[in-house]
Amino acid sequence: MESVVFIFSLIDCCALIFLSVYFIITLSDLECDYINARSCCSKLNKWVVPEVVGHAVVTVLMLISLHWFIFLLNLPVATWNIYRYIMVPCGNMGVFDPTEIHNRGQLKSHMKEAMIKLGFHLLCFFMYLYSMILALIND
Repeated sequence: MESVVFIFSLIDCCALIFLSVYFIITLSDLECDYINARSCCSKLNKWVVPEVVGHAVVTVLMLISLHWFIFLLNLPVATWNIYRYIMVPCGNMGVFDPTEIHNRGQLKSHMKEAMIKLGFHLLCFFMYLYSMILALIND
């Protein structure tokens, strides 16, 4: 059963790594003016909810399976994702808003956040891989 938890977490982590890379590429395209702000934000906003759900599922799964260290490692990032999604101001298109993305350095902060998430998900990937191998050996 433990190996199934880590196999699912590994697959989910791969999807989250893909999303982080997609966010970085799309934001860098906006930074270089290859795409306009409206199309960039609409592309990114449709992937915000799957990212929140994917990360929350792994966090809850680690809580249920009593892997406290991994749960506590995932909890701040999952909480930040949920907070960011809930605190979207009324009238905005979503987390990424085309009217505000060039204001106050938001583009740079979104890019930095995507890079930090990519690093975090890569760290989690290797942790899940190691834990999966241990679980498969011990089963």
